[in-house]
Amino acid sequence: MADFARHLASEKRHSPRTCESYQRDLFRLATWLVEQNNTEWRAVTGYDLRRYVANLSREGLSGRSIARHLSAIRRFYQYLLRERRAIDNPALDIRAPKSRRRLPGVADVDQLNYLLDASTDDPLEVRDQCMFELMYSSGLRLAELASLNIDAIDCRGGEARVVGKGSKTRLIPVGRKALEALSRWLPVRASMVPEAQTALFVSRRGDRLSHRSIQARLSRWGIVKGADQKLHPHMLRHSFASHMLESSGDLRAVQELLGHADIATTQIYTHLDFQHLARVYDQSHPRARRRHSPGQDGQNSEQEGNT
Repeated sequence: MADFARHLASEKRHSPRTCESYQRDLFRLATWLVEQNNTEWRAVTGYDLRRYVANLSREGLSGRSIARHLSAIRRFYQYLLRERRAIDNPALDIRAPKSRRRLPGVADVDQLNYLLDASTDDPLEVRDQCMFELMYSSGLRLAELASLNIDAIDCRGGEARVVGKGSKTRLIPVGRKALEALSRWLPVRASMVPEAQTALFVSRRGDRLSHRSIQARLSRWGIVKGADQKLHPHMLRHSFASHMLESSGDLRAVQELLGHADIATTQIYTHLDFQHLARVYDQSHPRARRRHSPGQDGQNSEQEGNT
């Protein structure tokens, strides 16, 4: 497993977080196999892995999480075959159980405007407002926001250089409101950090802000400012994508902005947009609205005929 982790990092150039995820999933499998008195990777069979998948399902893992586990196992056995430490890949024909695909939560446009327009003089809240403006302005992932360095932001050009999944770099536009928030945060940041610090967002001590800290600060922001739902970083990204698609209808552009390798991932936002359209249709179209009385039916029919 340690050799495989080095292979992922050095040969495949995977990010440290991806390597950690593979190791964590494989360690969970290894622990279960030892409990079943199976201590040889080459002795693992497809039957063993089906039992393992059933065990993960009983423990409450979603189909998507189990699929991620199986992907790690398949990749691991490809490596073992290459190194001649296994004679086959027992995970090839194993499939995760299907789970219902949940649509991401999206915040209301007016509420987001109210939350992000709140004025503050507190240095940490100035930082927080800048972070959340950037996430909503540019659809950043949590990891992308946390890893931003100060030299990645071009305030004059209104763009940012972001390192996304698979260490892929993309340029994204930064909106006017986010640029204004940056102009307030950068002087505050300069008073908090040593010159050698490259992180754009830092703690009170001058260290790069962690993922957990960003999550906690966004949740706190929502509570303090009176949000009617719990805020989390992915909600801001989902809201960015849904609002962009609703306004532009350009799925390819939204795909590029989000940094999705496959447009099928972006298409989930078309379902969100369709839900909105369906509600408008149900409320507005004369042939979709429910009739409340026979008299109303006749009146509406006459109006429709005149129209």
